[in-house]
Amino acid sequence: MLIEVLKSKIHRIKVTDGNLDYIGSLTLDIDLMEKVGLISGEKIQVLNVNNGERLETYVIEGERGKGDVIVNGPATHKIKKGDLIIINSYAQINHESAYKFKPKLLIFD
Repeated sequence: MLIEVLKSKIHRIKVTDGNLDYIGSLTLDIDLMEKVGLISGEKIQVLNVNNGERLETYVIEGERGKGDVIVNGPATHKIKKGDLIIINSYAQINHESAYKFKPKLLIFD
């Protein structure tokens, strides 16, 4: 049996910009992606700490070292520059392995 578990989490990071006219997704500094094991195109869940909004999208690579967290497309109506967000990704693993699995976490304060 497979179950879905938390694979990666970036907790309470501040949105640096938004781009309504972009096709969609969330642009994230590649350094941040690598720290939690996210890959370009991976499905993510984004939780807005400021207003409770939740959405699913995918992550794309931003410029290394700039610290970008850019919300793109229609999501800019739900998440604004300066909002604190939580970014989660999940993986399906077998039930037995789940007991030993540890997600990669990056926590901002």
